[in-house]
Amino acid sequence: MVIGLGRTLGLLGVAASLGCGQLLFKMAAERLVIGQGLERLARSFVSQPMVAALGLYALATVAWVYLLRGLPLSRAYPFVALAFALVPLMSHFAFGDALGARYLLGLALILGGLYLTATLG
Repeated sequence: MVIGLGRTLGLLGVAASLGCGQLLFKMAAERLVIGQGLERLARSFVSQPMVAALGLYALATVAWVYLLRGLPLSRAYPFVALAFALVPLMSHFAFGDALGARYLLGLALILGGLYLTATLG
């Protein structure tokens, strides 16, 4: 089964949403208030980045379930691996995280594997 363009774009959108959600979770983590009492900690979990991340994950989950309605899980799931490549790249640009040559090679291998699984006939 070849995955059509619409479903491919949907799967890419889910992976991108998961990646953006991870950046938002990192932003939320940086706003956590630790060591100032349980109430302050609990309130710090309700930051804008946390709410945005949870909302984005909720939308991505709905899209994922919709996409699975017409795709075998074995063909759709490898697209989740794209988030493993997107998150470090986005984190590099958003937070200045370092990416070495070996890391970039690993990302290229992930992308190559995704290409192979997405183009199986």
